[in-house]
Amino acid sequence: MKNAVQKFGKFLSSMVMPNIGAFIAWGFLTALFIEKGWIPNKDLNSIVGPMLTYVLPILIGVKGGQIVAGDRGGVIAAIAVIGVICGSNVTMFIGAMAMGPFAGWVIKKFDKAMEGHMPAGFEMLINNFSIGIIGLILSIIGYYLIGPVMTGVLHVLNGGVQFLINHSALPLVAIFVEPAKVLFLNNAINHGIFSPIGAEQVQQAGKSIMFMLESNPGPGVGVLLAYALFAKDKVTKNSAPGAIIIHFLGGIHEIYFPYVLMNPVVLIAPILGSMGAIFFYTATGTGLSGPSSPGSIFAFLAMAPKGTQITVLIGILIAAGISFLVASPIIKMSGAKNLDDAEDQMKDMKAQSKGIAANVSGEVKKIVFACDAGMGSSAMGATKFRNRIKPLNLGITVINTSVDNIPEDTDIAVCQVVLQDRAKQSAPQAQLVTINNFLQDPNLDALFAKLEAKADGSEEVAAAVEEEVEETGSFNDKIMVEEGIKVGLSSVSKEEAIKAAGKLLNELGYVDEEYIDGMIEREKTVTTYMGMGVAIPHGTAATKDRVKKTGIVLLQYPDGVDFGDEKANLIIGIAGIGDEHLELLGKITTVIGDEEQLEKLKATKSVEEVLAMFK
Repeated sequence: MKNAVQKFGKFLSSMVMPNIGAFIAWGFLTALFIEKGWIPNKDLNSIVGPMLTYVLPILIGVKGGQIVAGDRGGVIAAIAVIGVICGSNVTMFIGAMAMGPFAGWVIKKFDKAMEGHMPAGFEMLINNFSIGIIGLILSIIGYYLIGPVMTGVLHVLNGGVQFLINHSALPLVAIFVEPAKVLFLNNAINHGIFSPIGAEQVQQAGKSIMFMLESNPGPGVGVLLAYALFAKDKVTKNSAPGAIIIHFLGGIHEIYFPYVLMNPVVLIAPILGSMGAIFFYTATGTGLSGPSSPGSIFAFLAMAPKGTQITVLIGILIAAGISFLVASPIIKMSGAKNLDDAEDQMKDMKAQSKGIAANVSGEVKKIVFACDAGMGSSAMGATKFRNRIKPLNLGITVINTSVDNIPEDTDIAVCQVVLQDRAKQSAPQAQLVTINNFLQDPNLDALFAKLEAKADGSEEVAAAVEEEVEETGSFNDKIMVEEGIKVGLSSVSKEEAIKAAGKLLNELGYVDEEYIDGMIEREKTVTTYMGMGVAIPHGTAATKDRVKKTGIVLLQYPDGVDFGDEKANLIIGIAGIGDEHLELLGKITTVIGDEEQLEKLKATKSVEEVLAMFK
């Protein structure tokens, strides 16, 4: 349940966080130019309302659509969100958070249904009209249904907040907020829940206490100060002052989370500190005119309306003071704790909240290896890892695909570091493992170790599930031929080696000449070095239509070709149509997975011997 909440919270905050700059611009507009601002200006004040009503919700909706369905999702989300905005009389942040991803999901389903069914030459027409027509329909639905529903939801939330304020109970939210922060739900809470309510209150009163509930730096400062003075472990004691500077001045609240995790009882301190500050702010009617992000002293004071800076600062001091007084005796009575262990725990928790499988949690049924085109790197990586976990009998399906088409039922997605943003957009629900190469990477070893730990001690395990290319019964002589194998080549540059592989593919009739440029472009985007002295250059997704027939060539460089800090002795050029090449790639993966066979492959001078290894 914790992982599900973290994923949902991360999804909410991922729509808002990229747009924080726009929120800050709106916050400054409000603080400076409204009637009660620092320098009231009627003309500039006229920008405040449209930015709040239209710009911010549309930005949130567009990001939500992009996360689900890329650029097309962003465009259709913008169209649909307008209906939600116009169908409500309140600021529609929450409506945009609902409609944006929904619109992206709808267009993604439409595109999937149209795959392979669009007449040649009509693709652009269908793509443009589909967004226009479906977007219009969703906009109408947003106007008549989602807008009014979300208005009701927001009124309920506002009513709940007002009830808490009227009954002096708002400080109680600290009981939930502070533990949630340590679980890395701080951004989700602040920008997914408090900011929409705060924006509505700012529109009416020019300020809102909602912007102060999560971002107050005082509680964390109190905890860190107590550790700096009373911690028994020298490493912890010496590190706390630096953490105070980063937290208080830089606004990075995550810096104090390990100190709380070292001794969970300390969590009482920031809870009580936050409650004290909220009580003070409620009693004095204090609020901010925009979100304080990051939650530093500078951002906090910058968003304070004219004449309230002293009051805002007093609230921070109250929070820090109470937190310090409560944390100090707890830390004094505690034994020496290991900060490194707490930081490791924090990294695992943070990884889970961001969808990164530092810990493999929950049931794992499908692991997907993803590369740019889904043609070669991911196929070899999936084959090797599938064979590796097969003895564990965990019933896990391991497949490969392009990074932009990761299936919705993926539990763990594996991709290279430079592709992680695209992977998150393609499969926000999946845990993410980032690697440098597909055959030999520490993070793959860590993933295997986690899966192995799941298998240990379990007597009731399912048979391993394999998704492999259907056996044809014989080796396809047309995919790899003697003329496509070159051994004993002199070392050249990486670009020259890739061009040589592409030229050989072209000469053998596997690809058009333009495919070679795609191979070079692919290498600029993300390396095709696989590890273990093997590189498999191939074209980008955009050049797959330049493949005439499936083919694989192999160039052997005994002295190696420099691929960054690594040397590749084997350059395996790939051109694939559909899945025709995957069986041979699987065989190649098996061969290079055998150390003796791999060394023989790197050194042999016989083309016939190379070909025989893959039959």
